[in-house]
Amino acid sequence: MIQLGEFNTLEILRDTSPGLFLGDKDGNEILLPNKYVPENFEIGDFIEVFCYLDHEERPVATNLTPHVILNDFALLKAVSVTRIGAFMDWGLEKHLFVPFKEQAAKMVEGKWYLIYCYLDEETDRLVGSSKTNNFISNEELTVERLQEVDLIVSRHTELGEEVIINKKHKGLIYKNDLNEKLRLGERLKGYVQKIRDDHKIDVSLQPIGYKKIDPSAKVILDKLKENNGFLELHDKSQPEEIKYILQMSKKTFKKAIGALYKEKSILIKEDGIYLN
Repeated sequence: MIQLGEFNTLEILRDTSPGLFLGDKDGNEILLPNKYVPENFEIGDFIEVFCYLDHEERPVATNLTPHVILNDFALLKAVSVTRIGAFMDWGLEKHLFVPFKEQAAKMVEGKWYLIYCYLDEETDRLVGSSKTNNFISNEELTVERLQEVDLIVSRHTELGEEVIINKKHKGLIYKNDLNEKLRLGERLKGYVQKIRDDHKIDVSLQPIGYKKIDPSAKVILDKLKENNGFLELHDKSQPEEIKYILQMSKKTFKKAIGALYKEKSILIKEDGIYLN
């Protein structure tokens, strides 16, 4: 099936006066207009193209790369505002339409907005929405504490920067944790710092806890998980024993478990260390 709003790898079926007709394995076809036809090609070649609707609402392919694809977010500029909605520059010949009902605030020509691109099931058209919160949820979380995540800056607030996590959840980077101002729509890596009882997520741009203090601590945590949360190692263990089990010196081991204990990731008892 040829998917609108996404890149499709399609076979070149035939060369016609308006352009190349491309097809998928299910027999669906789409036109790649002459202006996008590669200089060298052969019938039967496969080509990657982006598919959407042209000005006459016909499915069409292009070799241009849009600024946003289906079910994704991007910062786009409003190039015109009409009585029916706004039109955003997304890098293609036909602009992306944002209806008034999908505008978090009335859009102004020339300004930039964070947009979510989705397929309108009633019209089968690709449209945009600046009501980005409608497309994310924290009800069922798919992340956990300390996890590295992908972030998109979605809103500047007095507390800090609201971010979209893995294109699914909302999070917050507190102002005190920022060394520089982030740009709306900026994409960056981050780490889940805390998940609250109400499923609100605190995010940091720096590795949390042991990842920041001592990389060797990850080795200890991984080994704990492999051994049902317990290692018969402690401050009084022999250096040779620590070296054999963890491949690290006793000095490194003591520093790492100190960091883990401070972060409340482990418990230290007389018989060894336990995963908390």
